[in-house]
Amino acid sequence: MTALRKTHVALIPNAAPFAIRAERASDVVAREALLDACFGANRQLRTCQRLRDGRAPAEGLALSAVARGLLSRIRSSQCLPQDRERTSNSIGTTADLTFACGDSFGNSPEGACREGVGSFRNATRLVGTVRLWHVSAGGIPALMLGPLAVDNDYRKLGVGAALMDEALAAAKALGHGAVILLGDAPYYARFGFSPLKTGELSLPGPFERDRLLGLELRKNALDGAWGMIVPTGAPAPKLKASRARNAARLIPTAA
Repeated sequence: MTALRKTHVALIPNAAPFAIRAERASDVVAREALLDACFGANRQLRTCQRLRDGRAPAEGLALSAVARGLLSRIRSSQCLPQDRERTSNSIGTTADLTFACGDSFGNSPEGACREGVGSFRNATRLVGTVRLWHVSAGGIPALMLGPLAVDNDYRKLGVGAALMDEALAAAKALGHGAVILLGDAPYYARFGFSPLKTGELSLPGPFERDRLLGLELRKNALDGAWGMIVPTGAPAPKLKASRARNAARLIPTAA
């Protein structure tokens, strides 16, 4: 199995540093709270959720953005355009990034930051998340990206762009041919997404045609894509009942 490419620490001038790393089991509670705050209580009813229900994300393609844990709890957050209803045009342009510290995280953030950046001496806080999922796009193997969410305090610091860049680079390195998502074309065009080869594809529920976008990681990977997008990922592991109850109690109510 191909290993996940090296992750990087992203430094933003005049801001606490954040870093992109593989999602960990310890991120799950904070991730659920972030998604609830970002997408609302009805997020499980969204069309793209039908492609994720009961499935595990693609191996090596669930990423977290972490920053120094200076807040005592996850604040209410605003989502990036991924999977949101078209309710406003308030999403700003994500800042460009400067990458430093090329070492991978290994077992902890400290391992990546000993030289030039300084160690993450404080507890880290989850500030962003993205996952990709195995799907069949009318018979063509592909990945579905989403949800992409960023904590409100980090929205304009390049976290979303860093998550996208790392996720797409990792997907390409792992040999995947194409990525599909449901989102705002003006935002995702910067990463190469367009509706050019998704016009004959459908989702298992209502969606806006101009928001179904695709990106070929391998030339012509979406040629002839036609029909329903359906999930093909492995079943998600089931949590023990006691563990699930404990996790539910720890998730704060979204603002």
